[in-house]
Amino acid sequence: MSFQDIFKDSFLEGTSSLSALNIGVTLLLSFVIGLFIFQVYKKTYQSVVYTKSFNMSLVMMTMITALVIMAVTSNVVLSLGMVGALSIVRFRAAIKDPMDIVFMFWAIASGIVTGAGFFLLATIGAFVIGTILYIFNLNLKSETPYILLVNFSNQADETEVINSIKSKVAKYFVKSKTVDSSQIELTIELRLKGEEISFVNDLKSIESVTHAMLVSSSEYSC
Repeated sequence: MSFQDIFKDSFLEGTSSLSALNIGVTLLLSFVIGLFIFQVYKKTYQSVVYTKSFNMSLVMMTMITALVIMAVTSNVVLSLGMVGALSIVRFRAAIKDPMDIVFMFWAIASGIVTGAGFFLLATIGAFVIGTILYIFNLNLKSETPYILLVNFSNQADETEVINSIKSKVAKYFVKSKTVDSSQIELTIELRLKGEEISFVNDLKSIESVTHAMLVSSSEYSC
């Protein structure tokens, strides 16, 4: 038998069989782990606007990755073709929160490990990572995130507005400032201890403040 025949039999025509039971167990476990990631993301999310569609995509990402890994591990040629196909894919969506990248990588890694058949490793790894994230999040749960929009007409009152906010909230960060010919708009991300939001009424008492709005995600505490 020539080298060409050996290469053809071992690689080009070599395909590992996948049973329906193995496929079903792998997809089911990847779905369960994806749901676990979904719940951990929802419970530990710390920004203002919770995006359910992104969280749902983590579940699907885990399952799809597991499906792909099962396919590429069964055939060498298919794995090479998959590498070539993925090399031309470009993701242009901006990830604003670094923790979103962590959860995306966690979902992909879980799918890879599950698809490769390391079920115990995938299960223990998901539990350990989820527990660590939840513990790190405990000291932040008392602080509720909000976005505050403030419009005022007198630039001299900007310091008074900021000081009024600073004295009533746990943390704040000016995300944007818009200035036009008639007014100034501040967009401020802040965190409150508890649910005390009466400071918004105090802002309206400042003479040049024309509009003050406090916004929070209704899905954050679900």
